[in-house]
Amino acid sequence: MTIKRQRLVIVGGGAGGLELASRLSSRHLRKRLQVTLIDAQRTHLWKPLLHEVAAGSFDPAEHALEYMVHAARHGIDFRLGTMQRLDRAQRQVWLAPVINREGNEILAQRSVAYDTLVLAVGSVANDFGVPGVAEHCWFLDTLHEAKRFQRRLLDALLRFAGHVADDPAAEFRIAIVGGGATGVELAAQLHRVSRVLTQYGLEALQPEQRIRISVLEAGPRILPGLPPRMSASVTRELQRIGISVLVEQRVIGVDAEALLLADGHRIEAEIKVWAAGIRGPECLLHGDGLELNRIRQLVVQRNLLTTRDENIFALGDCAAFPPDAQGQTVPPRAQAAHQQASFLARAIRRRLHGKGSLGEYHYRDYGSLVALGHYSTVGNLMGAITGNVWISGFIARFMYVSLYKLHQAALYGWWHTLLLGLANRLRRTVDPEIKLH
Repeated sequence: MTIKRQRLVIVGGGAGGLELASRLSSRHLRKRLQVTLIDAQRTHLWKPLLHEVAAGSFDPAEHALEYMVHAARHGIDFRLGTMQRLDRAQRQVWLAPVINREGNEILAQRSVAYDTLVLAVGSVANDFGVPGVAEHCWFLDTLHEAKRFQRRLLDALLRFAGHVADDPAAEFRIAIVGGGATGVELAAQLHRVSRVLTQYGLEALQPEQRIRISVLEAGPRILPGLPPRMSASVTRELQRIGISVLVEQRVIGVDAEALLLADGHRIEAEIKVWAAGIRGPECLLHGDGLELNRIRQLVVQRNLLTTRDENIFALGDCAAFPPDAQGQTVPPRAQAAHQQASFLARAIRRRLHGKGSLGEYHYRDYGSLVALGHYSTVGNLMGAITGNVWISGFIARFMYVSLYKLHQAALYGWWHTLLLGLANRLRRTVDPEIKLH
């Protein structure tokens, strides 16, 4: 008797979606489950690394995972494309045509049928309707955007270094809106890169005197979602290396030259980055009636099923999980996506084998880490035995790097992760500290 394979379709190959696909593609499940992964990109890079790509301190070519190769090795059916809309009645995901850089259509509009659907489409920057943000600010939501920013930054610094002799008082200004982890880590990386460039013939930059980096936060402190001690420590470190930290500064408009603040002041900047909050991607507006919250996230139950369809799950940044008894929600962090992927892998196996209840997902906060490039890493670790432990320095940096290694291990296994680590260490002995092209 032939067993009909259940069709599991995962839309989004970010940390959560790719880990889930990898976990459910084991050989003993392939006779019962066909896993299809859909993503708009050809390669995957762990999103917490995008700010390093943007600064040029991390070369994505050395770390990006090729979806087609990974899929072939793990028995996953990969489809290139962007979700255009859902047809819940027919259980189909419609994909938009794929257009190349020359404007030619590579793949036509098409549909993918599913029995169970997982939406893991992540999030995008939330501009909160502030005028001028879309036109004049950089976003770092995708690898493509991070790479474009890096090239634009390098071009701008080369141009500035070439003309600085004409104006002895000239300054190059960078403003980052949003004092979350992305904003402060990007600021530190950009500070470091400006210093390293002087080692490669750009002494004219004179970064200590001429490059000004500012981080703006609307609230009373940066890193508002993390413990006050971390916020204070990171603030001191940023200020120590010369980065301006401006709190309680709400941006109400942006033009080509500056940010306009609610108090009437203008912060002039050649480069402006918007890293102030998230919302669900636009494709969720075409979810055939699935419930969304005010920032366009899919409202889910405690088992990660969407509220209006028992065959559609959501995980990661695009999912709005119910508050717990203390009113706390699940934050948009990589550790949450990793936990949810693990939970859903177990839940889908239970459903596949008809074992009743899916169970409930419970978020566990294991702490937070913030790395300020080569300058400092701070964090707090949380656990049932250790409680809340403050760490910094080498231990914190080791833990920060380990987060990425855990993600790699979930995709490749520990042996391949070890080999990748050794290869990257050897490569760093000959590669420049930063990407120069």
